[in-house]
Amino acid sequence: MNDLYPLLMVPAFDPRPWGTLDLTQVYSNYRFQEKIGESWLTGDKCKVANGPLAGKPLAELCSQLGAAVTGESAVDPHQFPLLLKFLFPEEKLSVQVHPDDEAARKVGLPNGKTECWYVAHAKPGAQVGLGLKSGVTREQFEQSIKENRAEELLNWINVFAGEMIYVAGGTVHTLGAGSIIVETQQQSDTTYRLYDYGRPRELHLKDGLSVIKEKVPSGKTLRPAPSLLNGSKNQRSPLIAAPNFVVEMFELKEPQNFETRDASGKTSVQILVATEGCGLVEVDGKDPVMLARGDAVVVPATLDKFRVRPQWDIKFLKSSVPGMRLPEPETRM
Repeated sequence: MNDLYPLLMVPAFDPRPWGTLDLTQVYSNYRFQEKIGESWLTGDKCKVANGPLAGKPLAELCSQLGAAVTGESAVDPHQFPLLLKFLFPEEKLSVQVHPDDEAARKVGLPNGKTECWYVAHAKPGAQVGLGLKSGVTREQFEQSIKENRAEELLNWINVFAGEMIYVAGGTVHTLGAGSIIVETQQQSDTTYRLYDYGRPRELHLKDGLSVIKEKVPSGKTLRPAPSLLNGSKNQRSPLIAAPNFVVEMFELKEPQNFETRDASGKTSVQILVATEGCGLVEVDGKDPVMLARGDAVVVPATLDKFRVRPQWDIKFLKSSVPGMRLPEPETRM
């Protein structure tokens, strides 16, 4: 276990018809010949970029090393608990739904897919569709799909850079054009496509309609104001604390220490995703790892303590699994 170190991940770019060729707001050094919709950072097949473990996928490391990577808070220590990715919608995504844990286990899946969206960038007028309009039933929504007008029954909300949106399993949802999203979710790719504006792609109406919830705790999170850390110039912004994940934003101008153990006393893997600037992720006795805009660094739970040393300054999300059962977050539409 002493051989583990902070793991820089190779982004896996996923072409999608609703994506874009221009990812320069996040990846200025990449050029693409087809539209990219997603950049996967911590999927099971995502690979390590640095050190002796370079080329190893996360799933293999978790299978072999278990809680040394994932931590004591992970439900299954041999599965990496959180999938993080950037989303680049240039057109509307299909209207879809994911099962919650209960619905997923009824069909033999280990867990559902609850997620959250951090709005890294947003053009004026950018929107997301989140849940059904008040009073709309599952039956009415099913009829609207048949009549090719399902988007009319969605609750469309404007989004702005810096907001965090909670998307509980069972929530009908979609992204509109004009934003860049950092998504943190349970490690699952179970998606039921309900409506796709007439595009010739497969729909999953039977499975999808069965897991829709008419009332959900989804929405923009209510959170405290940012705070300075220990009298320094460094700033911490709590974004969301939910049953499956905790996500915070840090803006650092000087070195800052972190731990993989939270207030519950349990350890969790820590996932750092840079949205601006760059810095070094340092662990005593290990080689430092550069974290720059668009990068993800996985800090295995067994490393206990680490620090981030900004190069001028850095802004990054830090995601982890809570060591205690947390309630659903407070939200508003």
